[in-house]
Amino acid sequence: MTARIARALISVSDKTGLVEFAKSLHEQGVEILSTGGSAKAIEAAGIPVKEVADHTGFPEIMDGRVKTLHPKIHGGLLGRRSLSSHMRAMQDNDISPIDLVCVNLYPFEETVAKGADFDTCIENIDIGGPSMIRSAAKNHESVTVVVDPSDYDRIVAEMKDNAGATTAETRRVLAAKAFARTGAYDSAISSWFAGELGETFPQRLNVSAELKQTLRYGENPHQQAAFYTNGKNRPGVATATQLQGKELSFNNLNDTDAAFELVSEFDEKPAVAIIKHANPCGVAEGATLIEAYNKALSCDPVSAFGGIIAVNRTLDKATAEEIAKLFAEVVICPDADDAAKEVLATKKNLRLLVTGGMADPEGEDMTLRSLAGGYLLQNRDAGRVKRDELKVVTKRKPTEAELDDLLFAFRVGKHVKSNAIVYVKDGKTVGVGAGQMSRVDSSRIAAWKAEEAGKNAGEGELRTMGSVVSSDAFFPFADGLLAAVKAGATAVIQPGGSMRDEEVIAAADEHDIAMVFTGMRHFRH
Repeated sequence: MTARIARALISVSDKTGLVEFAKSLHEQGVEILSTGGSAKAIEAAGIPVKEVADHTGFPEIMDGRVKTLHPKIHGGLLGRRSLSSHMRAMQDNDISPIDLVCVNLYPFEETVAKGADFDTCIENIDIGGPSMIRSAAKNHESVTVVVDPSDYDRIVAEMKDNAGATTAETRRVLAAKAFARTGAYDSAISSWFAGELGETFPQRLNVSAELKQTLRYGENPHQQAAFYTNGKNRPGVATATQLQGKELSFNNLNDTDAAFELVSEFDEKPAVAIIKHANPCGVAEGATLIEAYNKALSCDPVSAFGGIIAVNRTLDKATAEEIAKLFAEVVICPDADDAAKEVLATKKNLRLLVTGGMADPEGEDMTLRSLAGGYLLQNRDAGRVKRDELKVVTKRKPTEAELDDLLFAFRVGKHVKSNAIVYVKDGKTVGVGAGQMSRVDSSRIAAWKAEEAGKNAGEGELRTMGSVVSSDAFFPFADGLLAAVKAGATAVIQPGGSMRDEEVIAAADEHDIAMVFTGMRHFRH
């Protein structure tokens, strides 16, 4: 069923395309009602417009807080044209039908993002706008509602094709979009209010996100998936610009996020993280980016094949040339120079993403995970252990070089699936054990991978000899520590807090191992 548009009400904060839209409506014989700045902009363009106050016979009052909340507005929107009783009520009360509502809301989200004070944020909560949108959307059987300037052209074109009317299908689609917008708007207000009240975990959780990309499939081809963004400006995959390459997949996005979050832990020196299946297979710092890349790659070049590469500096030509020698799925960086872009352009399937900056590893945010029938909400793990916070618990103190590597290893371990063991030597990972049910197994796997990588590189000495080792949580028994000792580690960093800490400390002292406690664990499930 089509519904001809004879009268439209326009009241927008975002005036993108407003004049062109109003002109097109006028050319098709539509009477335009409007308010405030929208009416002034339309009138200034020489397009006939009628103020809402003139339509209702009631002036705007209370600094514009009350202007569209009137029976002649909502009656004109909600009256069902197919019901004689509704039409009779409209006639009896001198209510004219309104066939199109074009509203976008006061910029509440933008006002909050700018750090405005409480009163200013309150004044930017739109009341009349959501009310009109909801009335129009409810009565989409007869009324066209538009909340997004990107839909103007579609409406105009459809009216031209249908003698000034829109189709039922279009009105239904636009109604769904309208309810989604008011829902997101209310969610933003609710979340802001909870924050103002200091409620980290409000009684009702409202989540709002915008579709960025429909994906080819999810983790597996039989699963459907999409990527949504929450509007926050934390640099990463959500804010990145893809300069080249195939469409990003579900797994690409997940792994790229893990890689960029990890490399963002390091800001003092150029650093590179190579990720495979959300776990690092090589992380390193260097005097230059290319040095850091080669060190990271050397940790586990077999696993790095088909991996995700994240760097914390502008990607340069020399590093890009080295990356181009490897089959990689994604490269993500804060920026890339023209020469680096030119080099990677030869790898047509490689996705190159630039974020414009690095993520703040100590930035506050929340993470959400779904369970069957519910959600788990928590603060993101923004914990970082500082050098002066470490507690030496063994007879031997770590050397300064060992301390550097211990802190490096603990930062990496924060981004490894638990149980996590990370061996580090000279500012690079040499072995990573991830996601095992037993911590001692993670210790052994990390050492074994280091041994295999060394053999493949033709090295004579075990890479873990003289290394340090990090554990994301305490060693419940001494066996995990002893596995690291057997591998050749000389220093250990762990949270501490086990019932058997004294047993583990004694084992470290027996083997002249330096050990420090952090008092902070980094489980990652």
